[in-house]
This record gives sequence, C-alpha cells and structure tokens, in this order.
Amino acid sequence: MAEKRDYYEVLGVQKGASEDEIKKAYKKMAIKYHPDRNPGDKEAEEKFKEAAEAYDVLRDPDKRARYDQFGHAGMGGAGGFGGQGFDMNDIFSMFGDIFGGHMGGGFGGFGGFGGGGSRGAQKHQGSDLRLKVKLTLEEVAKGATKKFKVKKDVTCTHCHGSGSQDGKTESCATCHGTGYVTRQVNTMFGRMQQQSVCSSCGGRGTTIKNKCSHCSGTGVVSGEELVEVQIPAGVQDGMILNVPGKGNAGRNNGYAGDIQVYVEVEPHAELSRRDNDLVYNLLLDLPTAVLGGPVEIPTIDGRVKIKIEPGTQPGKTVRLRGKGLPALQGYGYGYGDLIVNISIYIPETLTKEERSAFEKMKDSDSFKPSQTTKNSFFQKFKSLFS
Repeated sequence: MAEKRDYYEVLGVQKGASEDEIKKAYKKMAIKYHPDRNPGDKEAEEKFKEAAEAYDVLRDPDKRARYDQFGHAGMGGAGGFGGQGFDMNDIFSMFGDIFGGHMGGGFGGFGGFGGGGSRGAQKHQGSDLRLKVKLTLEEVAKGATKKFKVKKDVTCTHCHGSGSQDGKTESCATCHGTGYVTRQVNTMFGRMQQQSVCSSCGGRGTTIKNKCSHCSGTGVVSGEELVEVQIPAGVQDGMILNVPGKGNAGRNNGYAGDIQVYVEVEPHAELSRRDNDLVYNLLLDLPTAVLGGPVEIPTIDGRVKIKIEPGTQPGKTVRLRGKGLPALQGYGYGYGDLIVNISIYIPETLTKEERSAFEKMKDSDSFKPSQTTKNSFFQKFKSLFS
C-alpha cells in the first residue's frame, strides 16, 4: 500500500493555516479533480478522494490536533476517509455545502447521487450517455441541428417514476427517512460516530411496499427518445458538447444524466482548416501566372472569382478577409480568413510548337529573374529552415 502523503501537503497549505484557508484550499482541489471535470480519470478520482480525506481531518480541531502530534499513526480509525469505507457519495453529502449546495460550483453528483450539500435523503442520478456526431465543414460554418433516436432508460409511465404500484411509499425503517445511518465505531481514542448512505433505501429515505410490476420498483424502463442537439457554429474536431438532462432517467424520479456529444468534422474535398482560417491550395497554370487574369476558387458559401496579378510567383498567398469560419461563442469574435496558397504548374510535356515558343523566349531578359527577385526567393527559402 502506498504511503499516505502529508495532509497539509495534499491541500497545499502551511501547518499553521487557518480554518478558512484550509476550506478554500480544499474547494480549489475538489473543483480541479472533480469527477465531472475528469470523466474516467482514475488518477483524478484518487486525488479528489485524497483531498477530501485531508480536509476531513484538518477541518476538525480534535482530529487536527491528534494528527499534528502523531501524524497518520495517531488517526487510527478516526481519520479521514481512508480505511473507513466512505465512497464518493459520502464526500458529496458531507462536504458539498462548502460549494453553496452544489459540489464544484454547478457540477453534478457522482455514482448515482446528486451533489447537494445536505445530509438528508438523496435522489438517484441517471448515468450519462455518449454520442458521436459527424459534421461537414459547411455545418461547422453555420451551426447545425442534429436529431438522434437514443435508446436509454426512461421514466416508467405506469408509476410515473415513483416505482410504486399504488403510488405509495413508506419511510425507511432503517434510516427513518434521513437517507443516512449513523453507527458507533471503537477506535484507539474511544467510540466515534460514522455516517454512511443507508443500504436499505439507497439514500432515498423511503421504501416501496408494492413495487410497480412494469419497472420492478425502479421507476425507469428501457425506451427511446428523439433527442435534438444544437451544434453551435465554429466547433472543432474532437470537441465534446454536453446536453444536460437528456441521458438515462434517474431511478425513482431522480435526476436525469447528460448526453456527451463527440464532434467529428469530416474532411472537405478542397478546403482545409487552420483554427478559424480556411486554406485552399491553388495550382495555377503558367500562362495565367505570367499574364494574370481571373480564377475560380471554392469557399464555404460557394465558388468565387479572384484576380491573379501578372507575374505572380509560386509561394504567394492571397488572403480573403472574413471568408473563414466563425469563432466559437466564448472563444473569440468574428470570422477567420480564407488563405489561398499559390503554386504554379509547369508542363511536363510540350508540343513542337509550344517548345519552339519557349525556346524563343529562353534568351529574353523578361524570363530571367532580377537580383531583387533572387534575393526575395532565397530569403523566403532560408526562413523555412530557420
């Protein structure tokens, strides 16, 4: 078993820290490693529990005094959560009040329970669901509405989610409606009280005598729902959008989970993305590069014509302001640009007449780069490797 870290070190406070400093430090750690912010991250979950264990000791003057004198050895069975069998729900129920009633400033609960700070009866929370949505670049530019037929747990219509056949529930005989049980445990420092979620009612505070025959008393059944997801303009590949309250229904009229929507942006046939800018690689024919003229290029809104200046060199870029993608709300303002990278196609084969024409132009000064052009070219080439 790994050696426990110093509780002051866990919270990042000095040994002489005040009660308020300890409380603020714990709140900061709990928000950082909250399971809703770090789904599936076991390391974050352990750090979350470790911070709660440290706070459980350092917030209590008696426990803190024993810890300061004897360290972890002096805590015995009266220490923090470690070794006591406490789970995540106990942490939420006991310490959620320091966040104003919601653990993590608006985050939900964990493991099936809401994150409220009271020690009263708890409501079950349904689990989250995950979906993947594929978007075209055009949908990214304008935003989109996607509809999914989702198979999930839904509220039982026969008992309206109560789980009771006749709609009646009884106060739990084990916890007397509180949702929690308190027991006395013997420690090296005497008898101590320990509180945990009632196993008889699962923290609800009530029990059902006549269970609904359709949902077996759970209040939920397997079903499906048509879920509409609003995709904001400017999303990026790999982003996760959260749709609150559309996940699995919570048992016995509990809180519904969320749906996490994973965004996958499909490649565009001609345009590529660079943050909010779009990039188009234009392969220009030699006559147009020499003489100039209009060329057609793609944009998100359709094809447009741009003017190529006479004597356009390979590597030149043309920037069309505001023709890129919109910034995602909350991550910037306005639109990106469309950047046209110009390359010039050199013919690989020539007819006899074409070859003759080029041979006549070969010795012309107009087809020989000036010193200024040479310097500009080599400077640009050098910058690629610097």
